[in-house]
Amino acid sequence: MAAELSERLVELFRWIDPGPGASHLVSDASGWWRDANLLARLGPALVAPFRAARPTVVVSPAVTGYLLGPLAATALGVGFVAAHKPGDGRLPAGPLTWAQSPPDFRDRRVDLAVREQHLNPGDRVLVVDDWVATGAQVRALYEICAARGAEPLGAATVVVDCPPEVAAELRVQGLVTGADLAA
Repeated sequence: MAAELSERLVELFRWIDPGPGASHLVSDASGWWRDANLLARLGPALVAPFRAARPTVVVSPAVTGYLLGPLAATALGVGFVAAHKPGDGRLPAGPLTWAQSPPDFRDRRVDLAVREQHLNPGDRVLVVDDWVATGAQVRALYEICAARGAEPLGAATVVVDCPPEVAAELRVQGLVTGADLAA
């Protein structure tokens, strides 16, 4: 069943050439969101490796995480906390806990924030995102967890594309690898 899901993820994924002047292809996972059967299976598949750890909340970064996080949270029967990025629109009102990621795959440092009222001491956090290439955002979210007294249990992702030692250190589990989606 997991192999069938992985095959479908690969089948619906595309690399797109953005045109003249582009230095690289751009990933297109929109096929994943269009397939109702795949969409229904993503949440349960993402959380399966972490279910026994009994997460109490799912935290996901903008933007795609806002789709995957609620799917994972629903599969676990727990709540969802959005991790906001200043460049993705208006930040929520109220106290926020911030962290800055180490450099990511584009050599950017990403600022992330969660509403303090939604991440509590003692929470057992599952981080969910679509793609983990360097683990930079996962590290920032773990830092926010530590600042709030919450325990990060690991990270569930559709695509795990980071070095194996980073995946092991951050407890990243994925449904497919970057090599599975190679252009």
